[in-house]
Amino acid sequence: MIIINIDVMLAKRKMSVTELSERVGITMANISILKNGKAKAIKVDTLDKVCRALGCQPGDILEWRDGNEE
Repeated sequence: MIIINIDVMLAKRKMSVTELSERVGITMANISILKNGKAKAIKVDTLDKVCRALGCQPGDILEWRDGNEE
């Protein structure tokens, strides 16, 4: 499974969800969906904008974990 660690990067950058939403140009509701792992997909363009806003690489916010681990 893919884990999205936006919270970690927001904390490191001392940035609010509101600020990220404004910088990326997507709603706070959609940022919340990403943060909570409810997103089924993310557009590469959106990922690019999030990375630009947070000054990070995709690997800084995306993490793969084996779904069989408990």
